[in-house]
Amino acid sequence: MFISNNACLVPSSFWLTGIPGLESLHIWLSIPFSSMYLVAVVGNVTILAVIKMERSLHQPMYFFLCMLAVIDLVLSTSTMPKLLAIFWFGACNIDLDACLTQMFFIHCFATVESGIFLAMAFDRYVAICDPLHHTSVLTHAVVGRLGLAALLRGVLYIGPLPLMIRLRLPLYRTQIIAHSYCEHMAVVTMACGDTTVNNFYGMGIGFLVLILDSLAITVSYVMIFKAVMGLGTPEARLKTLGTCSSHICAILVFYIPIAVSSLTHRFGHDVPPHIHILLANFYLLIPPILNPVVYAVRTKQIRERFLHILKAESQPK
Repeated sequence: MFISNNACLVPSSFWLTGIPGLESLHIWLSIPFSSMYLVAVVGNVTILAVIKMERSLHQPMYFFLCMLAVIDLVLSTSTMPKLLAIFWFGACNIDLDACLTQMFFIHCFATVESGIFLAMAFDRYVAICDPLHHTSVLTHAVVGRLGLAALLRGVLYIGPLPLMIRLRLPLYRTQIIAHSYCEHMAVVTMACGDTTVNNFYGMGIGFLVLILDSLAITVSYVMIFKAVMGLGTPEARLKTLGTCSSHICAILVFYIPIAVSSLTHRFGHDVPPHIHILLANFYLLIPPILNPVVYAVRTKQIRERFLHILKAESQPK
């Protein structure tokens, strides 16, 4: 499995611990995690089905919502099946290439999701600040290009991470990853040799994605609020802001768990390891669960179409 070289290993696989410190509770933890994963899959598949069936929802905002649903399915499926296999069957072993592939999908699609939120902020900005040109600016082709740009950015940003690990860090102090999935820093911190390049690249990508995207989204909403405050009546202001409420909720659902997890990981040195790992799993599960709920509750067209489908299914044939 490995070759020893000055107390370092050349592993062909790693060993994921699941939730370290809570191994005796793994079977019980599998109940909420499997339930949340099921809710995430059903919710996002339902959103995709409803938007596909309802032609009135074939608009930029809902196309972006479809992209979010696909991303959330990829993110949750990249981690949950393996985590549940650890909980249920003790299947902790993961091949090196499978580990790097999982790492790529997790970080890549988290980056893509941030890019889609930025594109959605641009959509809301055009819809509110320049409504007469919204349909001509945000055409179906433009929406597709924005989605493709977000995907390509994710691949270009994250692609080097597993490659740098594969090429620069062949030796490791241990095969045991104290995590439930192959997170970049969890793997890098086990490596023998100089990890400076890996550390700085990872932090640089985090800055480019989370900080710059969130700043750009904030600037777009400052401009939106200025435009809204210029409307004549309070009713018009509330109605216009209502079109942004689902997007704002989804942004908060995405960025807050990541910020809390990152801050806890960086500065919470006294926080038990299992809290770090639980938070890291929650930030990959909470958006896929709550995004469909937020849009189903806050968006009248989706809610009405969903209720119409349920009513049609419940009627005797």
